[in-house]
Amino acid sequence: MSKSLKIGDLEVKIPVVQGGMGVGISLSGLAGNVSACGGLGVISTAQIGWREPDFYEKPFEANFRAIEKEIKKARELAKGGVLGVNIMVATQRYEEYVKSAVKAGIDIVISGAGLPIDLPKYVEGSKTKIAPIVSSLKSLTVICRMWERKYQTAPDLVVIEGPKAGGHLGFSREELETVTDEAYDDVIVSIIEKVKEYSEKFSKKIPVVVAGGIYERKDMEHVMKLGADGVQMGTRFVTTKECDADEAYKQSYIKAKKEDIRIVQSPVGMPGRAILNPFLEKVKTEKCKIKHCYQCIVTCDKKTIPYCITEALVNAAEGRVDEGLLFCGENAYRADKIETVAEIMEEFR
Repeated sequence: MSKSLKIGDLEVKIPVVQGGMGVGISLSGLAGNVSACGGLGVISTAQIGWREPDFYEKPFEANFRAIEKEIKKARELAKGGVLGVNIMVATQRYEEYVKSAVKAGIDIVISGAGLPIDLPKYVEGSKTKIAPIVSSLKSLTVICRMWERKYQTAPDLVVIEGPKAGGHLGFSREELETVTDEAYDDVIVSIIEKVKEYSEKFSKKIPVVVAGGIYERKDMEHVMKLGADGVQMGTRFVTTKECDADEAYKQSYIKAKKEDIRIVQSPVGMPGRAILNPFLEKVKTEKCKIKHCYQCIVTCDKKTIPYCITEALVNAAEGRVDEGLLFCGENAYRADKIETVAEIMEEFR
């Protein structure tokens, strides 16, 4: 039986963090059920309010309202389990997203897609824990130095996201094509060693979880041998009964073959991993008409982007999979059936 994951005064019975997946893939349904089964369920705040009636006109208000609603619904399902949100640093009005989640009583904020330099300030005075997502020793060192200098604090949890992850990735395209498993294992070890230094300095245990390509128990055992305290896993949870995605989205994973999983250039300037589909084929040669700006990512330039990422991700979440962007991890092709969250959590227990 695996050891529980302790994050300060929080205890996650099974050391599995469910990765935050947006738009609309990990909401209260998935996160609440993962928490109820002993893991750390995570709601993605990326355009979380897309179903709110005023989303088109007032995306921020719709998103902040939906954060509160989804956290409340997840709490009802979680049976007292630990709950988190994933908020991208590159989100416009990032600070307000964090404060909305804190106000709604979230246990932990997990943050990547940029360096969350001022995250400690945004949770000040609350019990909410903070966890940066890093892909290199350099990014971890920068965050820890800044947090120590500006806020006299250190992370409560560190998520190391490797090159096999889904969605936006913290690597250049060249790194993604050349990095080997062995070389990245060395990166993981170097980050764990650096985290230990900060654990000692701040007299608190800072657990480390590893993400990217985690699909079955042996993947967890491998990273734990390197010194990790647990794993973060997204892709495996997409093909569950409880996942918030449309059935057609889940079936896209089940139908995907290994060669369908590609590295793509996202319109927000980062490489990402997704399933090749008619939409991705179309945007290779054709610029989509940008009808509306949903104020999502800081790095997006409406004049030059080939398509609107919010629109593409909402289409996918609502089941219009041939018109949508289907983000996935490297192992998505391994899904061959719909499982339950409880079955997956039992495997990692």
